[in-house]
Amino acid sequence: MAEEAKWYVAHTYSGYENTVKATIEKAVENRNMGELIQAVNIPLETVTEITETGAKTVERKVFPGYVLVKMVMTDETWHLVRNVRGVTGFVGSGNKAIPLTDAEIAAMGVEKREVLVNYEVGSSVRITEGALESFLGTVEEIDTEREKVRVVVSMFGRETPVELDLDQIESI
Repeated sequence: MAEEAKWYVAHTYSGYENTVKATIEKAVENRNMGELIQAVNIPLETVTEITETGAKTVERKVFPGYVLVKMVMTDETWHLVRNVRGVTGFVGSGNKAIPLTDAEIAAMGVEKREVLVNYEVGSSVRITEGALESFLGTVEEIDTEREKVRVVVSMFGRETPVELDLDQIESI
């Protein structure tokens, strides 16, 4: 059942995000619903604000008024989240909550997916996807933070660096 869990967006009153998160987590713990509601998240970003007293780093909500909930959608979980004080409903059409896509989740950085690579800087690789599919090249740089890799490919007798996703190449 855990594989069926998807991320849903609950709309809350502005300023109630932390209260809603704590209330959902407490209800899940009390009702032993950890299998059905797996995570509650408020996307935050770290921002440096410049004031008269100097620079200070603060965490700010990326989407004020919204809380992300990873859960298996059942009548019971829908009612649990929907009836929390401060929740006005789910994002979707009518009473139907629509889950976020994998691309949306990745773009928000809510879930970090780990890509294991079997190559390193200097390795010979083959490009497996995209316009340069089946081209051979050499890994020049690996950026795990952005999940990108720079590969030098020989095109028309010239060495050309190309930036690709970590999973778009394979070691040869």
